[in-house]
Amino acid sequence: MSVKTKKEKPIGAVTHFYGHLGVAIVKFNKPFKVGEKIHFKGATTDFDETVKSMQYDHKPVEAAKKGQEVGIKVGDKVREGDEVYEA
Repeated sequence: MSVKTKKEKPIGAVTHFYGHLGVAIVKFNKPFKVGEKIHFKGATTDFDETVKSMQYDHKPVEAAKKGQEVGIKVGDKVREGDEVYEA
């Protein structure tokens, strides 16, 4: 396990998860773009994901604004309240 030299600050949090779709709804507290890598961390969640697509209001978007909630396709299960970090 690698030791982090600086404390990571969450850039967002999971507000909802649709298991049957494999989609996490993430509210970002800073701008975020498709193609960037994020890290999901929670009580039983701990994995990285490169964001391949995001949706807002059921329409594809290239970037999320600060305070915006977007849907992100994820390859693993996440839970409400899981924190999202830049990976």
